[in-house]
Amino acid sequence: MTKSSIFVNFNLLKENTNFRSVFIARTISVLAFGILMVAVPVQVHQLTGSTLQVSLAMMLDGLGMFIGLLCGGVLADMFDRRRLILAARGTCGLGFLMLAINGFLSEPSLLVLYIISAWDGFFGAIGITALMAATPSLVGRENLAAAGALSMLTTRLAAVIAPSIGGLIIAAVGVNWNYLIAGVGTCLTLLPLRRLPQMQPQPMGEPEKPLAALVGGIQFLFTHKLVGAVVLFGTLQLMTGSVRVLFPALAFEQFGDNATVVGFMYSAVPLGAMLAASTSGWVHQIKRPGKVLILTALTAFTAIAAIGLAPYLPVVLLLLVVFGYLGAISSLLQFTIVQSNTPDEALGRVNSLWAAQDVVGESFGAVMVGALAKWLTPLTAITLLGLSTVAIGSALAGVFKTLRTYQQAAPEPFDDEFGSEAAHENS
Repeated sequence: MTKSSIFVNFNLLKENTNFRSVFIARTISVLAFGILMVAVPVQVHQLTGSTLQVSLAMMLDGLGMFIGLLCGGVLADMFDRRRLILAARGTCGLGFLMLAINGFLSEPSLLVLYIISAWDGFFGAIGITALMAATPSLVGRENLAAAGALSMLTTRLAAVIAPSIGGLIIAAVGVNWNYLIAGVGTCLTLLPLRRLPQMQPQPMGEPEKPLAALVGGIQFLFTHKLVGAVVLFGTLQLMTGSVRVLFPALAFEQFGDNATVVGFMYSAVPLGAMLAASTSGWVHQIKRPGKVLILTALTAFTAIAAIGLAPYLPVVLLLLVVFGYLGAISSLLQFTIVQSNTPDEALGRVNSLWAAQDVVGESFGAVMVGALAKWLTPLTAITLLGLSTVAIGSALAGVFKTLRTYQQAAPEPFDDEFGSEAAHENS
C-alpha cells in the first residue's frame, strides 16, 4: 500500500484474485441471506399467527448455528478448507430451495420450516468458520485489516438493503420467491469459490479426536492472554449492543410511541458501522492496535451510558451512530489481532469459538437488558448498562497488560497441550 488514506482500501480487490472471488461470493451470499431472513418469520407467522412459533424457528436457527460453529472449527483445522466452504454453501443453497418447494405446496409444512432452519444454521456456520480460517492464507496477514474492512462494508450495506428488498418481494409475489432467489443466489456463489486453491491446514501434530481438538482450542484462548482478552472485549461489546432490546420501550416512554423513531434507532447503529467500514483505511497503520481497541470500546460504552443523561432524540441518534462507528472499529481491530496471532493449525477452532461467543454474548446481553427493564425505566437501564460495561472494560484493560502494550508480531507456535511453553511465555 503505497498511499495512505482514511478511506477503505480497494487495492486488495484489484491485486488479489482469490480475495476477489471470496468478495464476490460473500456479496451475493449476504444479499441472499438478507432476502431470506425476512421470509422465514413472515411465513411462520402466516401459518400459525403465533409470535412464539416465530421465536422457536429463530431459536432453532441459532442453535444450529452454535453447534455448526463448534463443529466447523474442528473440521476447518483437519480438512481442506476450500472443500468445506463449497460443501457448506452448496448444502445451504439446497436447503433454501427445499424451503421454496415447501412454500409452493398447497399446504406448506411447518415442521419442514423448523428442520431446515436448523439445517441452514448448522451448515452456514461451518462455511463461515472455514472461510474465516482461510482468510489469512488467502490475503496475507499484513492485509487482514483491509480484508476485514471490505467484508464489514459489504455486510453493513446488505443489512440495510437486503431486508427491504426481501419485504418488497414478499409484498409483490409472495414469500416463496424469497426462498427461490436466496437458493439460486447461494448456489451461484459456488462459481467464484471454485476458483480458490486447495487450503489444507497445517497439521496439528499428533492426530486428535474431534472433542479433544475442540478442547485444545478452548485451552488456547485461556492460555493466550492476548487473544483471550480480545475475545472478552468482543463479548462485552456484544452485551452492550443488546441495548437495542430497549428501543421500543424507550420510544414509547420518551418519544410518544412513534414507530418511525424506533426505525431510526435501529438504523443508527449500522449507519455508524457502515461509516466506520468505509473510512477505515487508517486502521492498518496503527502501531498499538490493542490500546486503540480498548479506547474505542470504552468510548463506545460511554456513548451508551450518555444516552440516559441526554434523552433528546437527535442526541440519542447521534450517540447511537457514534456507538456503531466506534464499535465497528473495535470489531475490525479484534478481527485483525485474533487472525494475526492465531497460528494456522488453530485458526478454525479459535474462529469458531470467537464466533460462537457472538451468539452467546448477544443472547445473554438481551436477557440481562430485558431483566433490567423490568425493574428500571428504559433510560435508567441504558445508563446502568453503559456504566457497567465501562467499569468492566476498564478492569479488563487494567488486568491485560498484554493487550495494552501489544504491537503487531508474528504468531507463536500452537500447542494443544494445556500450559504449553509457548502459551505460558505469552501469558
